[in-house]
Amino acid sequence: MNPIIDIEDVSFSYRETHAPALNHISLAIGEGDFLGIIGPSGAGKSTLAACLSGAIPHHFGGTLYGAVHVADKDTCEVTLTDISRIVGSVLQDIDTQMVASVVEDELLFGMENFGVPHDKIEQRLSEALQTVGIANLRDREIATLSGGQKQKVAIAAIMALQPRVLVLDEPTAALDPASSLLVFDTLAKINREQNVTVVVIEQKVALLSTFCNHVVVLDNGKIALEGTPHEVFSHAEELQQIGVDSPRVARISNSLARKKICSQASPCLTVDEAEALIKHVAGNAPPHDMKRFAAPSPHAPRPATAQEPVVAFEHVDFAYPLGGTAVHDLTLEVHPGELIGLVGQNGAGKTTFTKLLTGLLKPDAGSVHVAGADTKTTPTSVIARSCATLFQNPDRQICRETVEDEIAFGLELHGMESTRAHEKARKVAQRFGLPLDKAPFSLSRGQRQMVALASVLVVEPRVIVLDEPTSGLDYRECMTVMETVKHMAEAGCAVIMVCHDMEVVSDFAERIAVMANGRILASGPSRELFAQPELMHAASIEPPQVIELARRLSQSVSPAFEGISEVSDIVRITEEMVHRG
Repeated sequence: MNPIIDIEDVSFSYRETHAPALNHISLAIGEGDFLGIIGPSGAGKSTLAACLSGAIPHHFGGTLYGAVHVADKDTCEVTLTDISRIVGSVLQDIDTQMVASVVEDELLFGMENFGVPHDKIEQRLSEALQTVGIANLRDREIATLSGGQKQKVAIAAIMALQPRVLVLDEPTAALDPASSLLVFDTLAKINREQNVTVVVIEQKVALLSTFCNHVVVLDNGKIALEGTPHEVFSHAEELQQIGVDSPRVARISNSLARKKICSQASPCLTVDEAEALIKHVAGNAPPHDMKRFAAPSPHAPRPATAQEPVVAFEHVDFAYPLGGTAVHDLTLEVHPGELIGLVGQNGAGKTTFTKLLTGLLKPDAGSVHVAGADTKTTPTSVIARSCATLFQNPDRQICRETVEDEIAFGLELHGMESTRAHEKARKVAQRFGLPLDKAPFSLSRGQRQMVALASVLVVEPRVIVLDEPTSGLDYRECMTVMETVKHMAEAGCAVIMVCHDMEVVSDFAERIAVMANGRILASGPSRELFAQPELMHAASIEPPQVIELARRLSQSVSPAFEGISEVSDIVRITEEMVHRG
């Protein structure tokens, strides 16, 4: 049987560049495949997606060699509309994909343009909304939705067209863990029951490894690795050199294999697999009677709790006049030097919390103080001098023509002399590896995120609010960004990080505040709260793999695993138990 998509020796260079974005790519995608594509920023992932969807050559200009066949049709010889009837795409930037103001109209637009019979529209619309879990948003204005809710609308709009192939470019970047899992469960169901071919570009390698039957790793426009998830993630060192993360449990099993503690060549990809492996190799070892709590994460700064809080929420209520997420009785203090994670499901009220913090919203009841200033009576411009924000979408805060000008802009607004501002900007850009003279919008999504973060960090605020700071970043960029944020906290800055990547939160935030339904359910040490299954379920959070694995092992193997949050500690304790046995 012919593949549904056949890429034959494809190279592509964008019109404004000479270096190829894709370099001699050959790939056959079979009908019914579930393919994951991973790689560092700039590897060519979005360019490959554009080739699959027909956007190259019909929308993006450049030089194309080779051929892409979709259902035996050469994409150069048929129209983009013809390709779109077979391949449905969900773009990385959701806002550019929205054409209507109301959710229902967004789905209707595509179906009416594709000539779906009127007697089938209602059924398709209802099924698509139900499939992605947003039936309750049918009549909502898209402008009032969170980033994660918009992502679900975009996926539903494509699903309503019933394509044979779905191509999704980082569809879960703005979604909480439970919603991300729901999206992949939904894609798997469509793939399994309707034989729809699914191609997903994604940074969440644990999700990909669980759901995909085939993974491709891109690097510098070429295919570096290809195979099943178990085959690909067995190349841990090569992936690390490329700049691609591995599931934490794969790191554990690969480390145990290198130490000759286990003989399996195939890495673990799920917590279930890792638990079974460790029970097998350490299950007969003498039990540890003493609990051994691990040291705090080496990434997490120590909070200076003896100081006065720089952020203080006291019994804060707020409700939007026209509806939307309300918050109730928010009470939280953040001290200088703390890096706190604000976690919870989409729509939990996290964005409302950050708007109250920055003074964009004023409390209906209670009070918010930032650096001693009451946000109710202090102008937003004054609060901004102490509290800087990195938006979830970096394009909303980029406004200058070069990277250097963009980073220096905030300093100049604060009154710094231009020469000094540009000198500081160049140092920060060098730390992030950013090109000074490039236009920000010519860079990749991940690089634009780093430009926006650099422009926030350079002004050295007392409080930084990060709204999904690692969204769209590859593993190497993520570590660069978070190490920089960590250094800011160690220097005394209070960092409040809204983040859906629980691995990043676990690595860098010593404390978390868990939100659901507009309330803070709990706040406290990260590893303690992540290890509470009922709390995680209430907030629609999937705990980090290592913490969940440690919780299970502490019950099924030894209490020595209790409180563990680091890969190295799981490996160390397992090794000690095996050698003692």
